[in-house]
Amino acid sequence: MKVAVVGATGLVGSVMLKVLAERNFPVDELIPVASSKSAGKQIDFKGKKYTVVTVDHALALKPDVAIFSAGGGTSLAQAPRFAEMGTVVIDNSSAWRMDPTKKLVVPEVNAYTLTASDKIIANPNCSTIQMVLVLKPLHDRYKIKRVVVSTYQSVTGTGVKAVEQLMNERKGIEGPMAYGYPIDLNAIPHIDVFQDNGYTKEEMKLILETQKIMGDHSIQVTATTVRIPVMGGHSEAVNIEFEHDFDLAEVRSLLESQEGIIVIDDPANAKYPMPMHAHDKDEVFVGRIRRDYSQPKTLNLWIVADNLRKGAATNAVQIAEYMITKGLLHAFQKIEE
Repeated sequence: MKVAVVGATGLVGSVMLKVLAERNFPVDELIPVASSKSAGKQIDFKGKKYTVVTVDHALALKPDVAIFSAGGGTSLAQAPRFAEMGTVVIDNSSAWRMDPTKKLVVPEVNAYTLTASDKIIANPNCSTIQMVLVLKPLHDRYKIKRVVVSTYQSVTGTGVKAVEQLMNERKGIEGPMAYGYPIDLNAIPHIDVFQDNGYTKEEMKLILETQKIMGDHSIQVTATTVRIPVMGGHSEAVNIEFEHDFDLAEVRSLLESQEGIIVIDDPANAKYPMPMHAHDKDEVFVGRIRRDYSQPKTLNLWIVADNLRKGAATNAVQIAEYMITKGLLHAFQKIEE
């Protein structure tokens, strides 16, 4: 089993390697891939040193799986080259998410749609992943009409440069700016670029990706996304209007029964999810579960997840694990034959 990680030297790529190791993903040969500037560097994986190679070198090695986390431009240019020779590509960028010919997958929600013919599979946006995992069991039971979401997103979602900006500001050190404004002691309601409709690209991802993953374009979504000076995970305040009324005890039971969700909802004892709970965890945490008293059949809740793990690396690895379990990966099909 040859596994390529494209973008292995980046922030998400390094977490990808960590998740592959922690979950004992069946890697017989790791192929760490990065730009020509990083080629030749050494990385450690499960106690062994591997040399970073270029895309062309990786293609010559014919990996069975290639997990991409190297930006949309790289994915658009290079993912088809891997797919054409039979490699299953799981792409963490936005390049293929809204392509109608590509699946957009959160395994607990819609992995059942995957087939052996899917060679480029899109990994959703981090904020979308944690939200749809919560929406899925509630939609199945009560049918969602509308979702209003406001996000409070970690600087790690921007990358290493943003983390350095935050740390420099806290130390009073001048340095490169990932944002147009200071991030420490601030909140920036601007993630990705603004669109003609006044929404940012990040907000439109939440809207369009949710409908695609849930397989229901009747679900109306509106979003406001905000960058805040935290690390550890993204938080979301979500207001959900249903077609059918709900019982709060049943809502909690549905969420507790959903694979990948941990409910922390004990306001009397000040227990609710925070990024400090989600950091370095694969689960999505849910709390502040309460009825919206301003209108009927509407629920408020709070969702937190580590954006680098379930919001990126873990979800991608889980997709690959599903492909193995269902015999949809070329290498494992050959072994079984």
